[in-house]
Amino acid sequence: MAVFESSDQLNETLKILFSRIAKDKPDSAAAVSKSRLYLRLRTTSPATEVNFNGRQNPLQITYGPSTVRPDIELELPAEMLHDILLGITPLKKVVASGKFKVRGPVWKAFVLEDIFHTGQSIYPDILRQQGLDGRLP
Repeated sequence: MAVFESSDQLNETLKILFSRIAKDKPDSAAAVSKSRLYLRLRTTSPATEVNFNGRQNPLQITYGPSTVRPDIELELPAEMLHDILLGITPLKKVVASGKFKVRGPVWKAFVLEDIFHTGQSIYPDILRQQGLDGRLP
């Protein structure tokens, strides 16, 4: 069974996650702002797009297609993102494995590491709140 049944369900989960990170742990989001990078995170199965605009302070996160050309673009299956956010699969391992597509300098992807690491403590609660606790290991 897929982790997320639809793009809308995945988007809602990510919106809650990233808004809580920005509110509760602003230092994690500040790392992207300090980088001055525009990053795009795309998922497949289901498809969604999250844009992190570090060119703005505070960090702006938008969902859906954007016409802004990103400094770096990451594309991975939603299930792999789910595993990263649960801490099952470390971001460094995913990058080293080449199991996802990167457009731009791969080392810049690590600016998201703080956000993902912070998200690991919040993500399981969000899944429970949305009735998706059956997706927890």
